[in-house]
Amino acid sequence: MNRLPLHQDLYLVAHDQSGKPLIHQSSMALGLAGAALLDLALDGRVAVARGRVAVSDPVVPTGDPLTDDLLALVAGEPGDVRSPIKKVAERAYDRTREDLVAAGVLLRVTKRVMGVLPTTRYQLADVASVVRASSGARSAVEGWKKPDARAAALCGLVAVLRLEAELYLDLPSSELVGRLREIVRDSPRVVDELVAVVDTLVAEAAIAVYR
Repeated sequence: MNRLPLHQDLYLVAHDQSGKPLIHQSSMALGLAGAALLDLALDGRVAVARGRVAVSDPVVPTGDPLTDDLLALVAGEPGDVRSPIKKVAERAYDRTREDLVAAGVLLRVTKRVMGVLPTTRYQLADVASVVRASSGARSAVEGWKKPDARAAALCGLVAVLRLEAELYLDLPSSELVGRLREIVRDSPRVVDELVAVVDTLVAEAAIAVYR
């Protein structure tokens, strides 16, 4: 099976097998948008430096709808790296879920009960997909091999969104989060920078809820 885009892997890690989200949707949406931008940066499609982002490669579609939306947005509005993440986050959750359904990774299950409005859930078609999604991060923590930039990016996003328990590693939570952040610090600069941006945006969104 071809590797999924980073934001789709993050979506799978952030839900249980029944399709229930494990974190607040607004935080997850920022993480998904940040993951899509990380994919573009690691592929050399955009350049990120000192809080700024711009397209560095001609705008040729990637084939992933959410990533292509983000690429077009950066091409039209280069500048503050936070802006495209926040804008794409507004539709990142639903878009990622629908793309996973279209790919057959998720199944749309509608339950009908007499006298109650139908409810829809999005369940894994195969639990192996979430195992594959988190395998790079697990391997990085356990030290089986030096993580590539993509695995380091997922480690950082898992730490930011506090999804470390979903890696199912036998380490105390604080120690595991520390290890995930250490992997990010040792990764290419663009990974460290973009993970830090997502971290800031998630923290700001959490504070805004209580204002």
